[in-house]
Amino acid sequence: MRYGDDDLPKQEIIRLQNQVIREMTQSNLYNIGEDLWGLHEEIEALPQITPPPGYPPVPEIDFVPKAEKKQELPKEAKAEQPAPVEDIAKLREELESLIGLELIKKEVDGLINLVTVNKLRLQHDLKVEELSLHMVFSGNPGTGKTMIARLMSRIYHSLGILSKGHLIEVDRGGLVAGFVGQTAIKTKEVIDKALGGVLFIDEAYALTTRGSNDYGQEAVETLLKVMEDNREDLIVIVAGYVELMNDFVKSNPGMESRFNRFMYFPDYTLEEMMAIFDLRCKSSGYVLAEDAREPLKQIIKEESEDNIAFGNARGVRNLFEQAVSRQANRLARQQNVTREQLMEIMKEDLEDPQEAEKAANEKDTQDD
Repeated sequence: MRYGDDDLPKQEIIRLQNQVIREMTQSNLYNIGEDLWGLHEEIEALPQITPPPGYPPVPEIDFVPKAEKKQELPKEAKAEQPAPVEDIAKLREELESLIGLELIKKEVDGLINLVTVNKLRLQHDLKVEELSLHMVFSGNPGTGKTMIARLMSRIYHSLGILSKGHLIEVDRGGLVAGFVGQTAIKTKEVIDKALGGVLFIDEAYALTTRGSNDYGQEAVETLLKVMEDNREDLIVIVAGYVELMNDFVKSNPGMESRFNRFMYFPDYTLEEMMAIFDLRCKSSGYVLAEDAREPLKQIIKEESEDNIAFGNARGVRNLFEQAVSRQANRLARQQNVTREQLMEIMKEDLEDPQEAEKAANEKDTQDD
């Protein structure tokens, strides 16, 4: 016999719901009793409520003593595992293949050479200056800061500077807590995860721009101490806008001494952003129609000049994703779709039809 909601009296439905809640509570009490007092038998002896004949059974809640449950891995086992050591020559090739960033490529190449020669000097029992490899990346959003930080973590792992070569990315929210004393704990936990790799702090200036009583100061002090204690196996990269990052580094004498390598990331040129769009197309199996190139170039030019939030490569990525969505809407209205049509991004896919119509109407109004 099947029962729906309409087949059971309202009071019986409530009773069954309460029974489920009771079973869940019993399961929780079982584990609490085990943790604190070992009250296994007492909890199991609690009376069971059996539904009357003819009613559907109460769902069973499976509760197992914690000792019999699958054990959680210790925190040490959950930490980042060392990545495979990559060939430094291949990493150099990957760096060189990136679009734009010519100044950054030279800076990174120089750092690789410096570290390599220092290792050779050590092998020959020659003195070396202690290197501070912590860095400040400054520039507008979307200029490749995170991408280079990730590549740097792999490069330093390849050179034997870092034991794991991973990257942990955070911002102010990932370091600062809302209560006194909690920020140091939160910051320390993040740093522990980053040990052996690179800790990348985006918009780091937000830690010091809210006054001396802000918890961000606590995060900075904790960061500086741990950087000193773990300077052999941790690299910290702080990033953000140029002026704000200069103020950030100068806000604390300890930071000035630790962050003495600066890399400036210029905005991408129009041609570089077009190349980034082409690369997106190629990697995703799309082709930009030839008559769509000039319209795309004009859109990127206008957006990058007039929209402060466009964000360089980030803005290009958004344009690409929007074009793919519009292409899908266009093709979904067709009866038959060829492979070539599935791959081609046309000029009508580059602009929102409603925005284009609005702009055309505004132009007609101005002409009148």
